Amino acid sequence: MTEIDTSVPHSARIWNYWLGGKDNYPVDEAAGDAYTAVFPGIVTIARSSRAFLGRSIRYLVAEAGVRQFLDVGTGLPTVDNTHEVAQRMAPESRIVYVDNDPLVLAHARALLTSTPEGVTAYEDLSLYEPEKILEAASRTLDLSRPTALILSGILGHVADYDQARDIVRGLLAGLPSGSYLSLNEGSRGTDPAYEQAQDAYNETGAVPYFLRPVDQIAGYFEGLDLVDPGIVSVPLWRPEPSDEDPRPIGQHGGLGRKP
Repeated sequence: MTEIDTSVPHSARIWNYWLGGKDNYPVDEAAGDAYTAVFPGIVTIARSSRAFLGRSIRYLVAEAGVRQFLDVGTGLPTVDNTHEVAQRMAPESRIVYVDNDPLVLAHARALLTSTPEGVTAYEDLSLYEPEKILEAASRTLDLSRPTALILSGILGHVADYDQARDIVRGLLAGLPSGSYLSLNEGSRGTDPAYEQAQDAYNETGAVPYFLRPVDQIAGYFEGLDLVDPGIVSVPLWRPEPSDEDPRPIGQHGGLGRKP
């Protein structure tokens, strides 16, 4: 078992803390509080990203008829994980989670609950190995059938944009026509305070996360047919009737279908 270092803050645990989860330590709370002191809106960004994920999965299940999900860069389990949202609507849904963080691996059993009709699996693999991810996923999913690829807030950890695009291309190449990409990432051009806070965080020596211009986030969807309303700030992507006055934040994303 890999030792989990609880003496230094960890990005997945900080994100978990902002989402209201319990899988974090005082050092993570301190780092999270230090960030929110500079930029309180980070909690809104974290929760809006999670809410977008839920809405996109509900669309995929109800509108697009998708029953297979490949969630890469899963992060720590919190509320409304991919399999919970999908299987609530379609109990036969099959989900493969992929991450290579020992902390996430240690908590993966919380991700492996499933309806009797469906399946969930966890693969301990690197984002940088699309072919291995697809090979592992094929043990649980039928990759001749439409599959939704989920990349939620993970590509900002890839410093080189061209490399990040290659990862997306490599994963989509192994999925058939009718598959989807659900993606959302931290963005530049909407909230200068967020950009300043994140740039300062990246300089602390913590694992960096790079915010990208919206046109670069749109670039991940090259060759895909975008579902309306396209690439937008996540609160504006098909908001629920109960979402009062959704406003743009520094997190953009969308849903695209492979022709």
